[in-house]
Amino acid sequence: MSPENINKKQRQRAPQKRAVESRQKILDAAERVFAQGGFDGAKVRDIAAEAGVPVGLVHHHGGGKEALFKEVLRRRAEILSALRIEALDAARAEGPLSLDQVLRAFTTPYFEQVYNGGPQWLAYARLVAIISADEKLTEISAALFDPTAKVFIQELQRLYPKAPTAVVAECFVYMVSCMLALVTSRFRIASLSGGSESGEMDGLLTFCRAGFEARLAEASNA
Repeated sequence: MSPENINKKQRQRAPQKRAVESRQKILDAAERVFAQGGFDGAKVRDIAAEAGVPVGLVHHHGGGKEALFKEVLRRRAEILSALRIEALDAARAEGPLSLDQVLRAFTTPYFEQVYNGGPQWLAYARLVAIISADEKLTEISAALFDPTAKVFIQELQRLYPKAPTAVVAECFVYMVSCMLALVTSRFRIASLSGGSESGEMDGLLTFCRAGFEARLAEASNA
């Protein structure tokens, strides 16, 4: 390839790289803004200011506010879904699944990403906690999270075949609520105990495992 053609390709890649970087910057800024005020409280101009770009560039890369909101949620939801299914498959390879293995396969990827993935993952955790409590966003939540959640609910039903599906789903929602609360409200543990921030995954799993066992055993015998 001639030097002229090489230089031409390099010039073509430069704008593409800038576009990818701009889009990433806008999505990260949107994630932080949505995490602070939810969907209703966020403004496109606030996202642009957070990203340090013109408002027009936000529309160019993200579309409208709703499209941007969905994309912000989708990119990490897909990562978590893949990690959770991978963890579940790895546990299956060891033999029959236990309750503890099912719960760990769902929660461990979340904690690892939020605690080790940097501040953007923590912003995502706060955002998920907000939308989980907003009935107006049920459709978005269902599209992004329900397919994976149902895989885990099916595994729980195999462990407790006599428990009604509604009760299994109820326990699953309790666990998810506890998981989100632990990540976003650890400071409350410190406030209530007069100590430092605490609360770990193993403690949460012990709490949830006992709740699952008691509630599903009760429902199975009803």
